[in-house]
Amino acid sequence: MSRKIPQEQYEKTRSYRLKQWLDGSKDLYLGEVEMKPQKPYEETHKQRKKREKEKARAVERVYDTERNAEIRIFRKIYRVFSILFCVFLVLMLLIAVSYLPTIGSADKPANNEVSARYIESGLQETGAVNIVTGMILDYRAFDTLGESHVLFVATCTVLILLRRDEKKRKDGEPAEEEQDFLYEPKDDVILQTVAKILVPPIVIFGIYVILCGHLGPGGGFSGGAIIGAGLILYLNAFGFEKTERFFRASTYKKLSFTALACYTFSKCYSFYTGANHIESVIPLGTPGAILSSGLILVLNICVGVVVAGTMYTFYAMFRKGGY
Repeated sequence: MSRKIPQEQYEKTRSYRLKQWLDGSKDLYLGEVEMKPQKPYEETHKQRKKREKEKARAVERVYDTERNAEIRIFRKIYRVFSILFCVFLVLMLLIAVSYLPTIGSADKPANNEVSARYIESGLQETGAVNIVTGMILDYRAFDTLGESHVLFVATCTVLILLRRDEKKRKDGEPAEEEQDFLYEPKDDVILQTVAKILVPPIVIFGIYVILCGHLGPGGGFSGGAIIGAGLILYLNAFGFEKTERFFRASTYKKLSFTALACYTFSKCYSFYTGANHIESVIPLGTPGAILSSGLILVLNICVGVVVAGTMYTFYAMFRKGGY
C-alpha cells in the first residue's frame, strides 16, 4: 500500500536529492507526495537494439585485423614461433633416432635379461602357454590395470561431455526412438538379416578369444574388441530401443566397475604375496588346460568386459549422445 508524506519532509529524503542530481532540475511539487513502490528497470526495445549495436561495433573493432595492430603482431609472432617449434621438434627426433642401436645388435634393449626371463621361465612362473598374455597379465599386470582404468575414465568423460539434458529433451525435442531414424534405419531387412546371422557367432568367437587368451593368440583386449563390434552391428541393425533392453549406460557402469574391482583385488593379492615372498594359494594348474595360469583367466575376462563396453559406449555416445 502507498502512503503520503508532506512536501517538506519529502524534499529532505535522499531519493528526492538523488532525483534532483540526476535530472539537473527541481521538481515542482505541491501538497502531499504519494510514495509508490519503484518499478524495476525495464529495457525498451530501442535501448536493447542500441546496446546490441554498440556491442557488435566493439567486437568488430577488436577483431578487425586490418586496423587492430595487436592482432597483426600476435599472428606474426605466432607463425614465427610455430616454425621454430617444428624445427626444434624435428631436430630432437633426429638426434634421438641417431642414438638408437642398429637392427639386430646384441646390446639393444630388446635383447636383455628381461625378455630372456619371459621366454625361459614364463611358462613355469605364470602357467600361461601364451607368453604375451603371461607378460601383460602377470609380469606387467599393474600396467594393464592402469590401461583398463584409462578406458573406463575415458568413457566416463565421454558420457559427461556428450550426454544430453533430460529437460531439453522433454521440452521440445522428439523422443529417442524417433530420433534414432535420423542416424540409422531400423527397417533395413538386409542389415537385420545379416545381423541375426552374424552377431551370435561374433559374440561367441569373442568369448572364445577371451577364455583361450592364455593358451594361444588372443586375450581380453582382442576378445573384448570382437564382442564390442558385435554389439555395434546389432545396434546398427535394430536401433537403440531393442539394444537398450539388455545394454544401457547403467549396465556398462556396473559391469566395468565390477570388472575393474575384481581385477584390482585379484592383483593386489598377487602383489602382496609376491612382494613379501609368500606362497600364493592360487594354483597355476596344468599348462594347456582351460583352467590354468592362475588368475590370468579371470583377468582376461575382466579386461574383455571393460574393452567391449568401452567400444560400444563410445560408438553410442558419439552417434547420438545420452541414452
